[in-house]
Amino acid sequence: MTQDILDTIEFDDEGFMVDASNWSREIGQAIAEALEVELTDRHWQVIDFARKEFEDSGEPPTLRRITKQTDVDMKEIYKLFPDGPAKLAANIAGLKKPTGCI
Repeated sequence: MTQDILDTIEFDDEGFMVDASNWSREIGQAIAEALEVELTDRHWQVIDFARKEFEDSGEPPTLRRITKQTDVDMKEIYKLFPDGPAKLAANIAGLKKPTGCI
């Protein structure tokens, strides 16, 4: 089921959604499953914040912005999204790769 929904979405060469407006929570869940991330309410708090920031500015938020504007601190965000939290959160949120991420 997870793969079926992802087969309907266009991704770039790095695995980020091409069109963020096609995203839904169901797609976010499917991306997370494919990346072996089990989403909790804390994950969704970061994902929802990232989506709102993207809608407002056209850019995914930086890690610093996420930790300053939510109650998720730097230590927790690395636990929630290991191996590059800004990049991983943006990916699950259906956003483009954040500027400055390698």
